[in-house]
Amino acid sequence: MRKVLIILLVVIAAASCSTTRRIPDGQARLEENKIKVLGDEPDASLLTPYLKQKPNDYLIGKWNPFIGVYNLSSGKGTKWDNFCEKLGVAPVIYDSSLVEPSCKSVIRRLEYLGWYGSEVNAETTIKKKKAKVTYTVEPGWQYTLRNVNYLTPNRELTSIVVADSTRYTIHPGDVLSQQSIEAEADRMATMLRNRGYYGLTSNHFFCVADTTIGGGQADLVLRIAEHTRNETEKADKPLVRYRFGKVEVVQQPPLKVNERTIKSLNRIREGSLYREAIVNYTYQRFSGISIFNTVNIQLQESETDSATVDCKILLTPSKLHSLKLNLEGSVNSTGLFGVTPSISYMHRNLFGGGEVLSLGLRGNFQFKVDEDTQSNELAVNTTLQIPRFIGLPDSIFNSTTPQTQIEATFNYQNRPEYTRTILSTTYGYSWSVRRRFNYQVMPLKLNFVRIFDMSESFYEKLKDPYLQNAYSNHFDMGTGASFYYTTVPAINPKTTYFYLRAGVDVAGNVLSLFNPIMNKDDMGHSTVFGIPYSQYVRGEVSAVQTFRFGPKNDEAIALRLLAGAGYAYGNSTSLPFEQFFYAGGSNSMRGWLARSVGPGGAPMDTTFSIANQAGDMHLEANVEYRFPMIWKLQGAIFADAGNVYKLRRTDEDDERAVFDIKTFLKYTALNWGVGIRLDLDLLLVRLDMGFKLYNPRTLEWHDPSYWFSKDGFAIHFGIGYPF
Repeated sequence: MRKVLIILLVVIAAASCSTTRRIPDGQARLEENKIKVLGDEPDASLLTPYLKQKPNDYLIGKWNPFIGVYNLSSGKGTKWDNFCEKLGVAPVIYDSSLVEPSCKSVIRRLEYLGWYGSEVNAETTIKKKKAKVTYTVEPGWQYTLRNVNYLTPNRELTSIVVADSTRYTIHPGDVLSQQSIEAEADRMATMLRNRGYYGLTSNHFFCVADTTIGGGQADLVLRIAEHTRNETEKADKPLVRYRFGKVEVVQQPPLKVNERTIKSLNRIREGSLYREAIVNYTYQRFSGISIFNTVNIQLQESETDSATVDCKILLTPSKLHSLKLNLEGSVNSTGLFGVTPSISYMHRNLFGGGEVLSLGLRGNFQFKVDEDTQSNELAVNTTLQIPRFIGLPDSIFNSTTPQTQIEATFNYQNRPEYTRTILSTTYGYSWSVRRRFNYQVMPLKLNFVRIFDMSESFYEKLKDPYLQNAYSNHFDMGTGASFYYTTVPAINPKTTYFYLRAGVDVAGNVLSLFNPIMNKDDMGHSTVFGIPYSQYVRGEVSAVQTFRFGPKNDEAIALRLLAGAGYAYGNSTSLPFEQFFYAGGSNSMRGWLARSVGPGGAPMDTTFSIANQAGDMHLEANVEYRFPMIWKLQGAIFADAGNVYKLRRTDEDDERAVFDIKTFLKYTALNWGVGIRLDLDLLLVRLDMGFKLYNPRTLEWHDPSYWFSKDGFAIHFGIGYPF
């Protein structure tokens, strides 16, 4: 297998050097478009999208290996040729007939931006069947606005426009441009629709610019007319303020949500002033309930009442019941297998008010085929989401559907060293703003952890009080909060997007107020029901940027930065084990198995039969290139860098395990890998193979001869992208 991989890498590398092999004589591949602007403005990047022909995308510099893969085809239509052509990318053939249209397109864009009388000239150079087109842009002149006036057809409209003057986006001294005029017309039309002017759009705005006054100045008049740009004055219809008329909510069978919930979600009130924002808020609130598959709000002018808009809200149901299966797996060269199956059930209308009940069962099994070593974990989870804030007035949430969430989890873990159970429950609230900002606040989080059947040899090896505290019975009571922001709220974005996820947990502070009256254990810790309570703060943040590109926007480069840290104090000397940070696995350092990286450069802890390396701090960075292959298959090339660390050292700690700003790069693990994914639209099945590049334990860099040796790689199976 090693030889096959090396041969494949050599073939692709050699092919990537030849990007013109299949281009006929007399033709050339469009290698580059370059826009040269004479002057400081405008930025060339604003003009590049308006060129009529664009070269192939490149990964680094002018390198795209998939053009070389395409050129491995002989063009004779064999199976090998078809495979290469589907896997690769065809080179863009230079078309001289598109150069002049590109010049005209750039000139039109310059006029739109406010540059008049511009000139664009193109020069093409062809060398070794590679064409480079240089567009030289000589920007024309600009006009500065001397006066800006607004005209309206009636006094009521005039008073509203004047009251909005502090929000105007066009002012005297600005550059005259169609771009700024259209932006102001869109803004003002939206403002007026939120003041009752149903049906008014930017097409009702007309502009007249007088550029004859000299001195490079112009006077601009923006006029709101009673007809649109596509009509004549004969179509004039008085612009008046509308009110909502009849409001009807129609639930498609077999949907049955009680009237109380429907009324609380609906923000459109009969007789109130029409506002577009209220319609949008209502749509967002209904869409926030998973029982509704689609929400359609229809508005129509009343046939019996003037200046009235009737509203019909059509609700179609999602499936009332759903069942979801998931499976993840991993294996490394030592023969250690990991399998994580899960099944979940959902009921989307438990009590008839849009309440969502989720029941889940999850397992995690690690084992070696020829040995008795194994670790088993089972977790049962139940969650109830109620579409309102219990204890808070719903009226304070206009643009979102608030949720109250109650969750309970029981977790059973059976490892060679011990058996433990975790009983957790949380009570909290969640809401979103414009679908981009998502918030969750958990005023109450409880954890009961008990450890039993602990191996005597295991406990004897836990000489470090830090670990002894972590692996003991404890009780948590605290609060938590999380925040999520995304630039594209779609479930599977098809464009470039960014998201940020952050969370913080604080435990034990309220209980610490009662320390004077609490019982103490042998270590002097205050206890609840005979169990010491934990006191700590823990935070984690993850930022992901995904760039999409390619002819069909089906290629992507995804970047992730992740950081987390926790600190125990007061009644605790260490974080509880379930709050530790781990690295390695299908969504982390993919050259290692789960929980097998770190802490820092410390050697593997042999106390555990199955890796369980942990730390108080986690730093990680990931990059992944995703590209289409054939049919529904996608490929990936990735690299991961990171580790976990301890924040403070005890007598038993190896100094290499403790985070130090001066040495943490030295103890940063590195791996790279390749992956293949089957994209079934609603489900993405992923198989990744990671190879160790740099091991912080040995401080060694590993070459290809090591990657397929013992402990040199790990294979991970998962569902969905890793980030």
